[in-house]
Amino acid sequence: MMSEEREIATGRKFDPKIRKQYGVYDDPELQAYVTRIGKKLAAQSHRQNLVYRFTVLDSPEVNAFALPGGYIYITRALMAYLNSEAELAAVLGHEIGHVTAKHAVRQYTTSTAASIGYTIGAIFIPELANQNTANLFNILGSALISGYGRKYELEADRLGAEYLARSGYDPQAILGVLGILKNQEEFEKELAKIEGREARVYHGVFASHPSADKRLQEVVAESKQSQATTARVGRDEFLAQLDGMVFGDSVRQGIRYDQKFFHRRLGFALEFPPDWRIQNRPNQIEAISRDNNAVMILTVEDLNRHISPREFMLERLRLKKLKQEGTLTGTDLEGYTAIARVHGPFGSRNTRVTVVYFNDRAYIFRATGKTDSAFKAADELSLQTARSFHALTGDEHRLAEGLRIEIIDTNENDSFAGLAVDSPIPNYPARILRLINDKYPEGRPGKGKLKVIR
Repeated sequence: MMSEEREIATGRKFDPKIRKQYGVYDDPELQAYVTRIGKKLAAQSHRQNLVYRFTVLDSPEVNAFALPGGYIYITRALMAYLNSEAELAAVLGHEIGHVTAKHAVRQYTTSTAASIGYTIGAIFIPELANQNTANLFNILGSALISGYGRKYELEADRLGAEYLARSGYDPQAILGVLGILKNQEEFEKELAKIEGREARVYHGVFASHPSADKRLQEVVAESKQSQATTARVGRDEFLAQLDGMVFGDSVRQGIRYDQKFFHRRLGFALEFPPDWRIQNRPNQIEAISRDNNAVMILTVEDLNRHISPREFMLERLRLKKLKQEGTLTGTDLEGYTAIARVHGPFGSRNTRVTVVYFNDRAYIFRATGKTDSAFKAADELSLQTARSFHALTGDEHRLAEGLRIEIIDTNENDSFAGLAVDSPIPNYPARILRLINDKYPEGRPGKGKLKVIR
């Protein structure tokens, strides 16, 4: 097994890559709050000699994971679904449990190590990646999307429950968190079926609801023996930290609204084809066809010299043997398009490359398909997408602001249907409000504090 020194070095090496890929959420007060809770739990762990580091990632993906050596991450999206400090502690305690038990280290092998740097550094498209690539992610995290498997997850839950009890929290919060994640998973599966794609879930190891899981119940009951008489919940304190937090896409990375995309800082908007799934990554925007057989990728590069878009293709992108090339029509912006052989998600394939100039930057559209027929179908759609690229209009500036969580006081007469009427959430607002408040699928708001989206 890997030495502790090497384990720490591995975490230290890949921490900057994780931060770069996801981005760190810009809220020092929230970061300090999460760190304080995490270190409180870590002080009760079986590896107290490690210096644990806790980071809230600026990601709309519901996830939490740990690198070897004590680097622990939770996304703001997952925090949005939690409803108390105890539940936050349950997530962090679970990840500390993975570090304590060296689960990532056990799955780390020399053969996979050589590929980790590429995988973490690259933009990951789960729907298009092969299984070997996907497995590389699991080496470095507790359930980067799919988890370690039932045995390790249960062990992490057992250790996490122990740390919760020692720290003054009710271990029952673990069941609460897993119930929230199970509800989110069920909604994601339903949504994925409607949208014709693979579901992306965090803790996908339970066939039934966690509250009915006998072994989990035993883990929680065992840890309760060392629990303090009065367990801390911290609901009001936690909700106060969430008040004003970004929900969904961040303004920094751009906002998706149905098939449209708005980027306030860069000042542009565009529209992707109907039924294509839009993935907003820190370094690029991806659109994936309903059948997963075609993909469009949009990236941006600064312009440093006055060269034409065609010269940009040849000099900066180093494309060769351009075919079906010509000036991009149907737009007021300067652009050029061509087909070239490019290495992409499906290997070396014919790719429609379109370069559009806007505000001293080059926006590069690449579209390719798994088969010739898939590429042919995506080719014209990619040109339509490139032609839709334009400067933000007055109304679009408002849409580019994004969404935030607001904590409100509710009464017995309120309903999620009523709260959803004025919600800016474009799709399924009532269901999403239920999910983030742990009232899914049929609960009512009741009297008290509630999360809404503004």
